[in-house]
Amino acid sequence: MAAMAEVVARQRVEMDRMRDQAATAAVLERAKGALMAQTGCTPEAAGERLLRRAKAGDRTLLEECWLSLGALVPPLPGTAPEPGTGAGSTGTDPSAGPDTPLSSTRTGTHLSSARTGTDQADARDGSGPDDERGTGPTDERGGAGPDDGFTALSRLGKALVHAATPHDLARCLLEELTADVDADALMVFRTQPTGGLELIGHAGIDDTLAGQWAMVPPLDGIAALEALRAREPRWLEDFARDQQRHLLIGDPPERWLSRAWLPVPTEGGAGVCIGILRARGGAFSPAERHLLRAVARLCAGWLRSSGARQAPAPGATATAAQPVFDSLPGSAMLLTPLRGADGVVGDYRIDAATEEAVDVVGRTGRQLLGRRVLECLPSLADEAVWQGCLRTLTTGEPFEGEPFAHQSVVGGSAELSTYTVHAARLGDALVLTWVRHDSSDRQEQRLADVQRLGKLGWANWNLVTDEGSWSSQTFLVMGRDPALGPVRLADLPRLAVPEDAPLLTRAVEQLVRTGRQFDLPFRIRSGDEVRHLRMVAEVVRDSGNQPVEVHGFVQDLTAQRSAELALVESERAILTQDGVLHAERALAARLQHALLPLPTRPVDLAGLRVEVAYLPAQSGIHVGGDWFSAIELPDGDALFVVGDVAGHGIDAVATMAQLRFTAKGMVITGSSLTGALARLNTLLLHSRGSHDAHATATMVLARYVPDEHCLVWAQAGHPPPLLVRGGEVRYLERPVGMLLGACAAPDFVEARCVLEPGDRVLLYTDGLVERPSEGLDRGLDRLAAAVAAHDSREPGSLLPLLTAVLEGERRDDVCVVDIRVPGAPR
Repeated sequence: MAAMAEVVARQRVEMDRMRDQAATAAVLERAKGALMAQTGCTPEAAGERLLRRAKAGDRTLLEECWLSLGALVPPLPGTAPEPGTGAGSTGTDPSAGPDTPLSSTRTGTHLSSARTGTDQADARDGSGPDDERGTGPTDERGGAGPDDGFTALSRLGKALVHAATPHDLARCLLEELTADVDADALMVFRTQPTGGLELIGHAGIDDTLAGQWAMVPPLDGIAALEALRAREPRWLEDFARDQQRHLLIGDPPERWLSRAWLPVPTEGGAGVCIGILRARGGAFSPAERHLLRAVARLCAGWLRSSGARQAPAPGATATAAQPVFDSLPGSAMLLTPLRGADGVVGDYRIDAATEEAVDVVGRTGRQLLGRRVLECLPSLADEAVWQGCLRTLTTGEPFEGEPFAHQSVVGGSAELSTYTVHAARLGDALVLTWVRHDSSDRQEQRLADVQRLGKLGWANWNLVTDEGSWSSQTFLVMGRDPALGPVRLADLPRLAVPEDAPLLTRAVEQLVRTGRQFDLPFRIRSGDEVRHLRMVAEVVRDSGNQPVEVHGFVQDLTAQRSAELALVESERAILTQDGVLHAERALAARLQHALLPLPTRPVDLAGLRVEVAYLPAQSGIHVGGDWFSAIELPDGDALFVVGDVAGHGIDAVATMAQLRFTAKGMVITGSSLTGALARLNTLLLHSRGSHDAHATATMVLARYVPDEHCLVWAQAGHPPPLLVRGGEVRYLERPVGMLLGACAAPDFVEARCVLEPGDRVLLYTDGLVERPSEGLDRGLDRLAAAVAAHDSREPGSLLPLLTAVLEGERRDDVCVVDIRVPGAPR
C-alpha cells in the first residue's frame, strides 16, 4: 500500500508538471506567433529572439512571453516602452545580435515607466513623484524591493498560465501581491460603450459588494474612471482627503484606507483598470509603485491573448450579425441592452432581425434595426418574460417563457396570436426568438380543453371493419383502461347498469338499422361509483346510403345529476320543515292567545288606568316568548309584570306560561318581589327544554301601593321603566338584578318610586327599542323622544305611539304596559 501511494504521488507530481509545461508552451507559442506576425520571422527565429530578450532583461522566458504579448498594444502616453519589448525598440547589444535588446540593470524594476508622465499624475494626486533612489532590497517602509519585485513578477508570470477568466486573473494577482504590497482586495473593471465601467473580476470582496459595483455609471469622482480617462495611475493614500474627492468603494469605505488604480493598455487604448485595495493607510513606496506598474503591463499580454476584450462599438455587432440574420428562418432578433445611469437595463436596442420578425405595426426585418424593443413589442414588458431575459443576460442560462398573446398584422389586418419566447446570450447581447403556434395546434389544444372542461370525449366506430376509436377523455369518462382499447358498438350496452342496458341496446340497434340519431342518458358502474352519462351518436352513410360509420360523444353528468337529486331532496325537506314550522306557529299562537288574553279597552287597577298592547313579530314564522300581567292583588295593591323568554316557538311559549303564572302565584301568596325573582331563577335552572338546555328570561316586577302612591319594583336583566312627569321623560334608575337562568345565586334589589297625579309609566320588552343596526342606548333615546312627542292622555293613544316608534319590519315581539295616574299633572 505504501509503495502504491508513493507511485500515485509521483504520478500526480508528474501530471502537474506536464500541465504546467503544456500551459507554458501555449503561452510561448502565442508569443512566438505575435512576433512572427509583427516581424515576419520564422518560428525558430521568434523563439530565439524571446530567449535573447529574456536573458538580456534578466527575466524568465515565461515573463518575457507575457511582456511581449502586452507590448503589441501601444504604450500609455507619457510612458516609455520596456527596452527590448516595444515594437519600435532600437537599442541593441552588439554581442547579442541585431535583435538583442539592451539589458536593463537588476537595480531597477524591469518594467519601469519613464518619469515624464507619471510624476505629473502623482503630483496631481498629492502623492509625490516616485523615489527613483530606492534601489536597495527594501525601501524605508519595508515595501517590495527590486529583487522582490523580480521574484513577484516571475511568480505571477507562472500563475497567469493557469488563469482562464478575469476572476482567475484577480485571484492570481491578489495571491501574488498580498505579501509584496500588502494588498487586501483587488478589482478589475472594463470600460463600456456607454462610458461606464463593468466589474469583470474581483478577489477579496464579498458578492454583495461586487453586485453593488457590478455596473458603474460614468460619474465624476470615480477613481478608476479618472485613471482610464487620464491613462495614468491614481494613488489614493490620504483617506480623509480622498473621501472628500472620490466616491470610495467599500461598506464601509474605511475598510480600505489606501488604494491604487492602474490602467492596463489594451487594444484601442486603456480599456481595463486594476484596483489594489489595502487595509493599512499610508503611501505606496516607490518600489511598490514600480512593481504595480510592471504588473499592469504584464497583465496586458494576458488580457490581449486570453482575457477580457473591449466591447465592440454599438454598430459593429449589428453590421456583422445582420447578414447572418437575413439568412435565418423564423422570427429572431439580436437585442443589445440599454442601461441607465444606475446600470439597470431599461430597454433593448434591436441590432439585427430576421425577415419574418414583425412588430405591432407591421414593420419587419431591417425596418426594425435601431428601434427599441418595448416600442416594437410591448408584450415583452410582461414581468415573467422581462425578468427571464435579464436572468439570461446575467447568468447565460437560456430562457423559455410561457405562451403569451401578441397582436400582429397579417394581410393588413390585426390578428391576435399566441407565441413562445426563447432567449439566449450572445456576448453582451441577447438573441431573442419566438415561435408562433399555428392554427392546427390551437384547434387541437382547444378541442382537448373543451373535452376536459366539459367532461366529454368523442368516439367513432367503423361498421365495416367493426373497429372503434376513442379519445383519451372518453376512456376517463367511461372509467376504462386505455390498454384494453375501445368497446365494440354492439357491446356498449354491457357497460350500463342492468336497469339501463335494454334502453341503450334498443337505441344502438335503431341507430344502425334505421340511422336514427339518439341522445340518451344512462348509468355505468365504475368501481364503487355509479356514474350518470349522456351519449349522443349519429350514423354516417356512403354513396349507396349504407351506414358505414357511427360517431358521437359521451359526457359525464354525474356532478350535475347529483346536484339535481340533492336539490330535489332539499326542496322536499324544506317543504316538510315549512309545514312543521307553520303548524308549530299556529299551535303556539293559539296557546299564546289562550294564555295572554288582551283587554279590548283600558282597565282600572288600584286607582290606575292601565292599557296593554302586544304586537307579534312580522318576520319569521316562530312565536316569541314575550308576556305581561296586570292584576289587582287581594290586599288592593296592583301587580304589573312584563317579561321576555329567550328564543321562539313552543318551548318559549311553555316557559313564558310557567313564569307568568308562577310569578303571579308567588306574589299573591305573600312573596316579596326579589324573593319571587330568586325562586323564578331557581325554577329556570332546573327546567329543561326540547334541546336539553335550561331557558333564560328577563323580567320586571312592579307593585303599586295605592295608600302610599308608591311603585315598588325589581328587575332581572330587563330594560328600565320609562316615567313621564310634567312633560319630562326619563328612565328610572335600574336596581341590581341579573338575567334569570344565568347563575345559581344572583342578587336582586327593590327600588321605589312615588307617583304623582298625571304621571305615566311604561313597562315594555326589548323588541320596542332594539334594532340590528344600532345599540340599545340609541333605541332608548328614540323611545323617549317618541313618548315626549305623543304624550296624549286620551284613551287609545298607545297604538299611535307604537306606530311612531316601530319603523319597518318588526323582527321581535313587542309587549307594552302603559300605566297612568289619574289627575292633572302638577
